[in-house]
Amino acid sequence: MASRATTHRIARRAFLGTVLAGATWVGLPRQALAVIELDVTRGNVEPLPIAIPAFAGSGREAQAGADIASVVTANLQRSGLFRPLPPSTFSQPVVSPDDIPSFADWRVINAQALVAGAVGREGDGRLRVDFRLWDVFAGSQITGQQFFAQPENWRRIAHLVSDAIYERLTGEEGYFDTRVVYVAESGPKDRRVKRLAIIDQDGANQRFLTQGEELVLTPRFSPAAQEITYMSYAGNTPRVHRLNIETGQREILNDFPGMTFSPRYAPDGRRLIMSLQEDANANIFTLDLANRQILRLTDSAAIDTAPSYSPDGQRIVFESDRGGSQQLYIMNADGSNPQRITFGDGSFSTPVWSPRGDLIAFTRRSAGQFSIGVIRPDGSGGRILTEGFHNEGPTWAPNGRVLMFFRDTPGANGGPQLWSIDITGYNEYRVPVDGFGSDPAWSPPLS
Repeated sequence: MASRATTHRIARRAFLGTVLAGATWVGLPRQALAVIELDVTRGNVEPLPIAIPAFAGSGREAQAGADIASVVTANLQRSGLFRPLPPSTFSQPVVSPDDIPSFADWRVINAQALVAGAVGREGDGRLRVDFRLWDVFAGSQITGQQFFAQPENWRRIAHLVSDAIYERLTGEEGYFDTRVVYVAESGPKDRRVKRLAIIDQDGANQRFLTQGEELVLTPRFSPAAQEITYMSYAGNTPRVHRLNIETGQREILNDFPGMTFSPRYAPDGRRLIMSLQEDANANIFTLDLANRQILRLTDSAAIDTAPSYSPDGQRIVFESDRGGSQQLYIMNADGSNPQRITFGDGSFSTPVWSPRGDLIAFTRRSAGQFSIGVIRPDGSGGRILTEGFHNEGPTWAPNGRVLMFFRDTPGANGGPQLWSIDITGYNEYRVPVDGFGSDPAWSPPLS
């Protein structure tokens, strides 16, 4: 039986309050913020200096305030778009959101943005977190919000604060309040136990969703719900399962003849697309989740596998050796008009369409090295983001700016670990999880 893991509900509201007679703390129009707007369309963005002091709090809330500020700092730094300033440079280690900041003090250390927050506790025991984002050089508030949640959910509040800052300063959707499901691996290299696990996008709050009784592979999140599909092998029989993350309910979707590969959701969450092996070749099929009807999309003597839909559901990218080597192809959603898009050295696999629709991530194997790269759907602009001994299995953050993948390390004590990198090829980080991990899949936003 899969363990239960729930999404905790967090209340929020835009914060309105009075600081001086006639002055109201409200978010300013975007055109007033040109001084510190980030242009994230450029390839190499100069990180914005931002000060994030510990959130104010008394008693046991003081530690929560420090912890929340620490997570917000780590989130923004990993994005590569922000440069959190060291707290040792702050003249005020804690800044109350109820006070107008001394902007001159923050200009001295070249802070362009300032986050001020406070943690309190409601009569029913819930945490109340207020925060405000300030434009230091303009001396004005950019935005402010208030969140209510149970104390154990302080980390999720930190992710929501991070998203609010990211969205207000970049104009793009944040991705911090998300989760990643992956295959957690433990034990000796020749007898690995593989379980499904789920973490926050920063590696925290690890929970196991299966208990290791059977081999599990290729977990994939639905883009429309907090549920996943994955492959399991019980008694050497491959089966496609669907697991509801909220309730822990699991069901077998179908017993398919032959071997099944890489089931993945359609953008509307109503269908799965997958590859089914038939003798020496494999073809691509869809499964309607409502009526369990199977529709064949390809019919070739090659191995067609690893399909992934475009965000609008109109096209499919997949890998195939129909041209003599393993390359990437794009076809219409009905299987018509397949076109090859990769022609470089090596073999290409595990294509995944970006949520933006502008790029396709892939794994390339060439000269004994495994690389993670991206390419435009028309086959142009291909570039490698990272390479090494064994990199594989990219998955997109829901805003299409960051990829997560796994990197295997050689040797008797080696194993796969989760890594993230942004689409510029910079800001590469190992995602800290207990044990080894492979085949990550990013969730849609939780809120």
